[in-house]
Amino acid sequence: MIRAVFLDVDGTLISFRTHAVPASAVEALRRAHDAGVRLFIATGRAVTDLGPLAGIPYDGVVALNGCECVLNDGEVVTRHLIPREAFERAMELSETWNFPMALELNDGIFVNRVTPVVEELSRMIAHPVPQAVDLRRLFERGDCCQMCFYIDPELEKRVMASLPMLAASRWCPIFADVNLRGIDKATGVAELAERFGYAMSEVMTFGDGGNDVPMLRAAGIGVAMGNGCAEALEAADWVTSSVDEDGILRALEHFGVIDGIRK
Repeated sequence: MIRAVFLDVDGTLISFRTHAVPASAVEALRRAHDAGVRLFIATGRAVTDLGPLAGIPYDGVVALNGCECVLNDGEVVTRHLIPREAFERAMELSETWNFPMALELNDGIFVNRVTPVVEELSRMIAHPVPQAVDLRRLFERGDCCQMCFYIDPELEKRVMASLPMLAASRWCPIFADVNLRGIDKATGVAELAERFGYAMSEVMTFGDGGNDVPMLRAAGIGVAMGNGCAEALEAADWVTSSVDEDGILRALEHFGVIDGIRK
């Protein structure tokens, strides 16, 4: 029996085409919640960057790829910070390899420089172009759980080889999220499941990107969206239709989480 559902945001709940959550997904998730199923968001975004999900009655968030787990009443269940040593090395690599990097914090995304790639990603997710600031000064606040590297997969391999304390994950070819090694969406899902007393076999996860692979594999039922990347499709227990073709609704009906015609 599924007692909790964890959902990725971009490409899973939010369409890259419309930049909105399909009405069918909102209604299906409300029905599931009314039936007693707890809903959680599992995203690379910060917990404060979920405005388009206002119509979904979720109970908590696995934010920043598992590095910050927060309940809707503001209780922080877990937080995993980027070590200073790793941040300083990342800054050196950004300068050496000439790629932009960012800190993704609860009050926004901040970059060391704005480039066409930074602007392209902002258009992709319908966000304002990040502000260029002194990242070293910003890191002094002590609240950084996630960095973002605007690099392609080939350069990522070279850069991450020099950052053994960290791991990169991505959901698009021009950008990678960077977090503490050993922490990902699967560990975040497990931390919130334990907080509420759920076994992982009672958890369903939805995702479409490479950073969703760990939680798709760890859950009792992992569902990939039809628009997902090859890695997500391979990791999933079941592939539903795309975000724009009622994928959330169809999967919840298929597995009997909500009433419907099971296919």
